[in-house]
Amino acid sequence: MSHYIAPSILSADFNHLKKDIELINDSEADLFHVDVMDGVFVPNISFGFPIIEHVKKISKKPLDVHLMIVQPDRYITEFAKAGADYLTVHYEACTHLQRTIESIKSLGMKAGVALNPHTNINLLEDVLKDVDMVLIMSVNPGFGGQKFIEHTYAKVSALKELLIKTGSAAKIEVDGGVGLNNYRKLVDCGADILVAGNAVFKAENPMETISLLKR
Repeated sequence: MSHYIAPSILSADFNHLKKDIELINDSEADLFHVDVMDGVFVPNISFGFPIIEHVKKISKKPLDVHLMIVQPDRYITEFAKAGADYLTVHYEACTHLQRTIESIKSLGMKAGVALNPHTNINLLEDVLKDVDMVLIMSVNPGFGGQKFIEHTYAKVSALKELLIKTGSAAKIEVDGGVGLNNYRKLVDCGADILVAGNAVFKAENPMETISLLKR
C-alpha cells in the first residue's frame, strides 16, 4: 500500500478556509488532519465542533481528528456527530485506554492512540490489536512549525516491529515537522500516514508539494 498524506488544517489560512479545504479536495492527499487542543493538555487552544462540522460539509476526504485534550471520553459522541472518521486520543490523557478505544469504535469511527515523544511504544502492547492507528508525535504537541525530533525514526522502526510481533494491523502515523526533507526516510522506517502542516500550506505550490510527498 502506498503511504497516505494528511494535511493539517491547523496550518491552513482561516481567512480562506473553504479555499484551502477545496485545494486539499483536489489534491492527491488522502485525509484531512484536524488538531483539537484545549489549552490544558497542551499549551495552546485550536478549535472545536463548529469548525469540524464546517470542514466535514466541504471535505471529500475522511477527517482524521487528533485530540490533544484532557478527559477525551467526555466528548467522543460529540466528535462522532461532528463528522470525525478517525478519532485519536493520547495515551497520556486516558486513564482507561481500552474503554476509550471501545467507545470510539462503537460509534463507527476508527480508533487511534497518540504517543508524546517521551512515551515508550511498549506501553501500547496490550491494545495494539484493538486500535486502527498509532500516532507518533515527532515534536512536542501544541504548536505547528516545530523542529522534527530525530529519535522518531528509531521509534517508528521499533513500533513497526512491535506491530508485526503482536499481529496488529494498525497503521503508523507521524505528526510534527514532516516535510520533503524527511518523508522518504519515515516511509522506509514503516510510516503509513504522514501529517504535513506547514510543509503543505506554507509551500509556494501546495498541490505540487502534496504530489511530491506521495512519491
